[in-house]
Amino acid sequence: MTLATAAIAAIAATPAAQAGPLSQAGFVNVRTHAKTIRTDVRYATDDNFTGRRLPGYCKPIAVLKRPAAFALARVQRRLEKHALGLLVYDAYRPARATRAMVRWAERTNNEWVLQQGYVARRSNHNQGAAVDLTLVRLSDGKPREMGTPFDTFSTKAHTANATGTALKNRLTLKRAMEAFGFRNYRREWWHYDFPRAAGPALDIPLGC
Repeated sequence: MTLATAAIAAIAATPAAQAGPLSQAGFVNVRTHAKTIRTDVRYATDDNFTGRRLPGYCKPIAVLKRPAAFALARVQRRLEKHALGLLVYDAYRPARATRAMVRWAERTNNEWVLQQGYVARRSNHNQGAAVDLTLVRLSDGKPREMGTPFDTFSTKAHTANATGTALKNRLTLKRAMEAFGFRNYRREWWHYDFPRAAGPALDIPLGC
């Protein structure tokens, strides 16, 4: 194999989410260290609270800063022992997408989501230090009962505000995430920050 052929092969084998500016900024795909993690990146589609794909999400890619991605893989391996796994809805979020969320709230007279803490003007997602996710059955990826859908802007989504199976599942997720350094945002059962990966907000688009 010539050097040129080897270089082309190496580029072809590099996941898009890890190539270029994202890799240079210290990001890796959430599945790099745990291939069984599933993704459903809602903001790369029209299936989100704004009703349209957010700017900066050209492809449904989920990346985090390397320490956070490694910790998430450890969470996945812990859950696998109980036939459970993770489904990631969002990870690193380009700053332009956060600004679009704020504009949506202002344009549609939904500023209350800003005032009540459901949408942030500045987000740890912009740093690659936060992830939105849920529990799934490992065998087929079926989501577990959590009491509300993802991005429900209601007190019903507060992590402790549930009963029965939903509360059990929320706490199972919370214990697994906290065991490896993540911190839950109490108003959203799906949102977890990873303080060790905190840094400046970035605006690198995903797959554009």
